[in-house]
Amino acid sequence: MQASLIRTLAAAAAALSLQASLAAPGTRVAGVVLPPPYAPCPVVDTHWGEKVEDPYRCLENTADPAVQAYMKAQADAAAQVLARLPGRERLLKRIQEIEAEVPANVSDLSRDNRGNLFYEKRLAGENQFKLVMRRGVDGPETVLVDPDRLAKPGGPPRAIGGYAASRDGRRVAYSISAGGAEIGSLHVIDTETGRELLPPIDRVRGGGAVNWLPDGSGFFVSRLAPDWNQRPRAERFMDNTVFLRRLAEPDGDVPVFGPTVHPELGLTRSDNAFVALLDDQPLALAVVSHGVSRYRSLFVADRAALLAGKPVWRKVFDQTAQVGSVTAYQGWLYLRTARDAPRHRVLRVALPAADLARAEELVPAGTGVVTAIAATPEGLYITRRDGVAEKLLRLPHGAPVGTQPRVIALPVEGNVSLADADSAIPGVVLGLSGWTQALRHYVLNPGDAAPRPLALVPPGRFDVLSGVTAREVMVRSHDGVEVPMSIMARSDIKLDGSNPTLLYGYAAYGTVEEPSASPRLLAWLEQGGVFAIVHARGGGIFGDAWHQAGQKTTKFNSWRDGIAAAEWLIAQGYTSRSRLSVQGGSAGGIFVGRAATERPDLFSAAVISVGNLDQIRSETRANGAANIPEYGTVKVEAEFRALRNNSTYENIRPGTDYPALLFEHGVNDIRVDVWMSTKTATRFRAANPQGRPVLMRLETDAGHGAGATRLQAQQRVADRWAFLLWRAGVPAFQPADAPR
Repeated sequence: MQASLIRTLAAAAAALSLQASLAAPGTRVAGVVLPPPYAPCPVVDTHWGEKVEDPYRCLENTADPAVQAYMKAQADAAAQVLARLPGRERLLKRIQEIEAEVPANVSDLSRDNRGNLFYEKRLAGENQFKLVMRRGVDGPETVLVDPDRLAKPGGPPRAIGGYAASRDGRRVAYSISAGGAEIGSLHVIDTETGRELLPPIDRVRGGGAVNWLPDGSGFFVSRLAPDWNQRPRAERFMDNTVFLRRLAEPDGDVPVFGPTVHPELGLTRSDNAFVALLDDQPLALAVVSHGVSRYRSLFVADRAALLAGKPVWRKVFDQTAQVGSVTAYQGWLYLRTARDAPRHRVLRVALPAADLARAEELVPAGTGVVTAIAATPEGLYITRRDGVAEKLLRLPHGAPVGTQPRVIALPVEGNVSLADADSAIPGVVLGLSGWTQALRHYVLNPGDAAPRPLALVPPGRFDVLSGVTAREVMVRSHDGVEVPMSIMARSDIKLDGSNPTLLYGYAAYGTVEEPSASPRLLAWLEQGGVFAIVHARGGGIFGDAWHQAGQKTTKFNSWRDGIAAAEWLIAQGYTSRSRLSVQGGSAGGIFVGRAATERPDLFSAAVISVGNLDQIRSETRANGAANIPEYGTVKVEAEFRALRNNSTYENIRPGTDYPALLFEHGVNDIRVDVWMSTKTATRFRAANPQGRPVLMRLETDAGHGAGATRLQAQQRVADRWAFLLWRAGVPAFQPADAPR
């Protein structure tokens, strides 16, 4: 085996040597010689009569030893450059000092019907989140799952991908994956003894959409196809099936829903579903997600037939109903819909008929954006964004149409999340946070006038970010539309154009960057930095219409909103072109990459994290078909032309003085393949070989971001900010022996 490895490495080295001889010479950056760009390997495709040249198609073959050697050489060089920035280690140390003052982080909270709490928790100094069970609201904690104990010495880090506790809390199913890959195995344990109740269930992506039967005798789980990893790349995540798994039958999965199980339903191969039984109703629901589309479909089946493994599903509605959320309680089905309501409204449908034609409107469309709904025994909870802050409302079940929901007073102004709401458990657990107030959890019981805090985390030094001011502004974009932007800075900031400023944008899927305080951000602000978030079109801050205004053929609005935000920050004196940078990740790679290629003169640097950058090749990824609802497809002419316009890779022009670029990517990324970064970075390098630095920060034990350890995240942020402060000319970050 050792001889084989030596031969493989030798072949890779030889291939890289050949590449180096064919490519442009390397350049020196901060005293480090960057390996030359990969030699072009052009492929020409034709779409709708247009020829599209892809000069680095071969970099998509990440199994090729030559490509692996190239990636390793680029990653090593980037690490050397970042390590040579004199302020980098001090910045990392400061980030770690700040986070050591945060007693703990808690996420993904749920309850059982005995009053116990489940959540993932990471204490200060710990590297990964553990799954914890708390006996009652104020009782002792028990660690159920510690991923660090599952990782092998020297092996990739392990992480919990998701969990689901049975209704009585006596059993919990959780998934584990390695190296940020997000595909792993599902385990089921007894919470009293820790005993494994089933052999591990493989082919589980994320948390597996697990939903327990009410009596805890089994659960529904979604799994990838048996041959998923042997399929062509674009089909690997297709044909997912929901199975019924009973604890008494550990070797028997009963398929109950999926595109191959029920072809008569007309599902697409990339559809996924969550299956659940309704309390006190003879029905089961299948809520279908159509890739990344915000709109769901709903099917119902007879409960007994489903449990017998022979469901006959009936469609209640499809995507044309524009329903984004579904929740139920006994005789009522509640829907949050964007149909005839760009900012959403709430409908009520009687069960068991579930006839959408007879739906009643409970909350009409208004100026506020209805963001979430959840049913509990005492009523329907609703969150609504009015301006910057969200409000919490409650409406009793069976209330006459026209009844005004009660607004519940909250102790924190900002983001309101329904952290846990269950149709069988009274009350709701809330997550409340603000731009300068850390996330904390509260419980609201039916008789409470206001929520009371849950003492899951001791008080910390940075629960409130003192000396920091958050400001909300409106920016006029290229077409006159007013776009909101949130700005965080030290309270003593001077608007003299001298502040290193980082503009962040995502602008996709209708997602909103909700107010949330990050103590880590203090390390940036202490350097005199400004942090701005532009809520560009493509996001959802103003509801469904705002999302559609930055989607597919209107996607150009997203990055043009970003350009307008950059110009505003400069005009208002927050910063200058030599000190302004831009950052975004995943779908936000479109926002960053196109802003930087369209207006390279505006930015000193750009950071693209796990970015989707080659839009024309996007749907060839394993996760590509699921993203067609957001980006479009080359199979539709108008969408192809939009994809080409929105593709960073396609809009790199030779000889252009682009900003300094840092590409961050985990090699194990299953959502956005790593070649998106390596191809794009290489094309930037080749377009201007002697231009500003282009670095590829590639991590072999990471993926899209989920499952990253605390240390990985700290190092990633320290590298990112040190890079930006270097390019902004901050003296403490300038390498002594190298010009900017």
